[in-house]
Amino acid sequence: MEKLIKNALKSAKADHIEIRINEGRGTGVAYVGKELESIGESSILGGSARALINGGWGFVAFNDIENLPRYVKMACEQAMLVGNKYVSLAKTGVINDVVKTRVDVDPADVSLIDKHDLCQKYNNIILSSKKVQTSSVRYVDSHSTLYFANLEGSFIVCENIFCGISVMAMAKDGMNVQQAYDSIGDMRGYKKVENFEESCEDVTKRAVDLLSAKPVEGGKYTVIVDPKLCGVFTHEAFGHLSEADFIYENKKLREVMKIGKRFGSDELSIADDGTLEGEAGYNKYDSEGTPTQKTYLIKDGILTNRLHSRETAAKMNESPTGNARAISYASEPIVRMTNTYMEPRNQTFEEMLAGVDEGIYAKGSLGGQTNTEMFTFSAEEAYRIKGGKLCEKIRDVVLTGNVFETLMNIDAIGNDLVIYGGLGGCGKGGQSPLRVSDGGPHIRIRNVTIGGR
Repeated sequence: MEKLIKNALKSAKADHIEIRINEGRGTGVAYVGKELESIGESSILGGSARALINGGWGFVAFNDIENLPRYVKMACEQAMLVGNKYVSLAKTGVINDVVKTRVDVDPADVSLIDKHDLCQKYNNIILSSKKVQTSSVRYVDSHSTLYFANLEGSFIVCENIFCGISVMAMAKDGMNVQQAYDSIGDMRGYKKVENFEESCEDVTKRAVDLLSAKPVEGGKYTVIVDPKLCGVFTHEAFGHLSEADFIYENKKLREVMKIGKRFGSDELSIADDGTLEGEAGYNKYDSEGTPTQKTYLIKDGILTNRLHSRETAAKMNESPTGNARAISYASEPIVRMTNTYMEPRNQTFEEMLAGVDEGIYAKGSLGGQTNTEMFTFSAEEAYRIKGGKLCEKIRDVVLTGNVFETLMNIDAIGNDLVIYGGLGGCGKGGQSPLRVSDGGPHIRIRNVTIGGR
């Protein structure tokens, strides 16, 4: 493979060329209700060539790697057709490396029958409740090897082993339908998915309990957010605003996201860290061969950095951060997050709770949407807080607001950081789901607008 790739690069004439080739295999098992919806194993082999000539990019994806020199030539021809300006790339140095993923148990060593039986067991746990109308259990693993080379002389081989599972319970009482969800997925191996019985029981109980929960009354509340919802907020509401391609193309956002501007208290720090080995968003190198790193987006309340590809770093006269990621060999790298989280501080959950006379404790996320700095997130479950104590469960809790105002209204940050992966992922530019992790500690936010469905 190395000889094939390097020979193809020798024959090319361009300002810059990258070649990525991916070979791998994977497994999928899915139950919906009592039915086994899908089960199977698959394999992939394909690659892409990306060329830069006179400011124009050419990109070709292919499955026939024997004709690699022809595809490199095609990428160069495309680039020549569109090139009419100067584009520079930030320097990253020449890298030659082989990266292996360390796992407890390689999912490739587990039979498809065992994977099916595990999913069936979890599905039966969820369906054991008479109030559960339907269920969903989905298992995925993948084992891939990515070869990367560029005209500058880098040659990198990265092994990636991912394994995860998601479970969902939907409970029904008349017209009242409620659901609960949980998912794990990272690069640590198969053992983690083997011990998910308690989570299946918890998902079932949460869905059933929501049937008797009262809808929330809309208004402004002090809200304590759990680590999972904190992570979703950090990723969706702020992380995407820190992606440099988005900032560079948006004049208004460039004015708002000025380095050195205060975005929160001295306690607030948000980081993106692709070097967290084992997490779903871990990569030693991004899809341009740039080493990943820990990048503080906010440090001690001050906007400090943004996430970059080599091109955006050069455009904005900043350093590359290793955040150019492609969802597959058939897609071009774009600026993406890796493992994004809010750093913990020293408050305990009990101390946070004691400081709330009347408010809401919101846990988990059923999804949401963002529009530049505005966000809307639906909590999976929630509890009313009265006199510093958790009270009855409530439902239909939807948090809305402006991300910058919300960051300034965080008045307590917990000491209990948790980072979550899962089978879901990040979507951007038609590339979804990209494996990422997000997280944070418990946080307390003043003056949050809450509306029911």
